[in-house]
Amino acid sequence: MPRPAPPHEPEPLGLEARALDHLRYIRETMEQAGAMTAVPGWGQVWIGATALAAAALAARQRSAAAWLATWLAEAAVAIALAAFAMQRKARAAGTPLLSGPFRRFAFSFSMPLLGGALLTLALYRSGAAELLPGIWLLLYGTGVVCGGAFSVRIVPVMGLSFMVLGAATLLAPPGWGNALLAAGFGGLHLAFGLLIARRYGG
Repeated sequence: MPRPAPPHEPEPLGLEARALDHLRYIRETMEQAGAMTAVPGWGQVWIGATALAAAALAARQRSAAAWLATWLAEAAVAIALAAFAMQRKARAAGTPLLSGPFRRFAFSFSMPLLGGALLTLALYRSGAAELLPGIWLLLYGTGVVCGGAFSVRIVPVMGLSFMVLGAATLLAPPGWGNALLAAGFGGLHLAFGLLIARRYGG
């Protein structure tokens, strides 16, 4: 005659809740470890400051070619500042910059920018340079959102803010373009840079 199975001992009270807490902690730790956390807050502030200076200088240009050259020079300065700040922050944190998350961030971020570079050439050659501010803000924001999937949460929020501003710029009067570039590349970088520096260091 088969013996009845012994009754299961009840699990200690709260064991499931503690296990869930441990799993949540492990997941958050892995997310932080796998995220591209070298996004430089102070680097964004520096970029914002140089963008405001570039906007003031570009507003004084009398030709579309000179205006475009001013902003392209600012783009080169911004890239150099971002690279320096990211390397500096990664070194201070003792983490490798050229990690898997960084490569995924860089690839996802750069593809919309490549599209923006090609559109810049095409629109300028076709005499539609007044569309460039909206296109730049929109595609830069798209790159930040895409790259932000591998970064901390505030980064894709910043990207969405750029996208919204870019869409508004495309609908705004053409004469507002330079001022809206200042608001985006200057103001948004300053605001989010300070937030990132405060919450995530550097």
